[in-house]
Amino acid sequence: MRVTRLTGKLLLALGCFGLFVLAPLRAEELKVAAPTPTSWPSFRNGNLQQGVAGSPLPEELEELWKIDVPDGVVATVAIVGEYVYLPALNGHLICLNLNDGSEVWRYRSLESEDPDEFAPGFRATPQVTEKMVYLGDEDGILHAVDRATGKLVWKYATGDEISGCVAIYNGKVIVGSYDSYLYCLNAKTGAEDWSFETGDRINGSPGVVENFTFVAGCDHHLRVIDIDAGTQKADIPLETYLIASPAIWKDELYVGTQAGEVVAVNWKTEEITWRYTAPSRKMPIHSSAAVTEKHVFVGGHDKLLHAIDRSNGEGLWTFPTRAGIESSPVVVEDRVFFGSRDRNLYGVSVETGKEVFKANLGKSIIAGPAVGENCLVIGTEGSNGTLHCFGSK
Repeated sequence: MRVTRLTGKLLLALGCFGLFVLAPLRAEELKVAAPTPTSWPSFRNGNLQQGVAGSPLPEELEELWKIDVPDGVVATVAIVGEYVYLPALNGHLICLNLNDGSEVWRYRSLESEDPDEFAPGFRATPQVTEKMVYLGDEDGILHAVDRATGKLVWKYATGDEISGCVAIYNGKVIVGSYDSYLYCLNAKTGAEDWSFETGDRINGSPGVVENFTFVAGCDHHLRVIDIDAGTQKADIPLETYLIASPAIWKDELYVGTQAGEVVAVNWKTEEITWRYTAPSRKMPIHSSAAVTEKHVFVGGHDKLLHAIDRSNGEGLWTFPTRAGIESSPVVVEDRVFFGSRDRNLYGVSVETGKEVFKANLGKSIIAGPAVGENCLVIGTEGSNGTLHCFGSK
């Protein structure tokens, strides 16, 4: 059903007198450009959320730099041009220089300048466009930040935490919230176009293909929403809830479930194409899948990275780690990279599952890697977390 929430509109109207802030330009503002095919501008690198890098990586990866991140990193960073956009749990969105990790600007989720006042953290990946950075926080506020200045342009209050990356479609921002609503906002002003109520919390990032977006969460349903109309096209029961975000390949979506399955869903026919179950034990899958023409890759709480034949759902190989995998894998040509709670960043062969790279980062990893501009960047969680950049010296 299509719903227009009065609370959201009242908060936005109130924002015109306080929450809505026009960012003044500064003389020292950065020169920024639109994302390119070698960028990583969002959680899974685009609205299809396939988790495939457009940038290559050197055969031999070396750590180029590392920085400390108080309270740690649980979300994938974004990389556009020479800049990294880091969402931190201490409530800061930090723009870094990709070359050396130096800070360019810092934006805080809280308007107060008191460093001791609690600031809502960022658990979602930023969406970076030519001029803006969009990012939701733990209190359910969506922040629109000027890329050149790091200053707030507008913000919009939902009713609860935002844990997923936003999608961009025809000048609109699509975002889900723990308040059970999917929102469509004007990308320039933050004005609400429509909101759609689901049955429970929305955890993941909405994918987009054609004029449709896909949303799933704790209500056990995959919903297909017409973005132009704000109405539901299809409601596909999944019999379990989802933490992961769906990856899209043509007419099919691929997503792991809390029940320990990976399901392929034809969103046009509203049918389940296949279900994959882990060969050893069924444990939750919170990692979002990477999808190519031949493969689906996903990590699980069973400590395994699974490679699945995309055409039929048959398992091809598994790669074992020593702890659960919540990190969402990224395909870079003939390798797939991911982190594990066992503190290691891994690279394995797409075809064989053989390990080709391993680096111990010292702390648990649940964030996915971002690969852009010939570099891989990934963070670790926990107090005194770190952010690491790998490439070629």
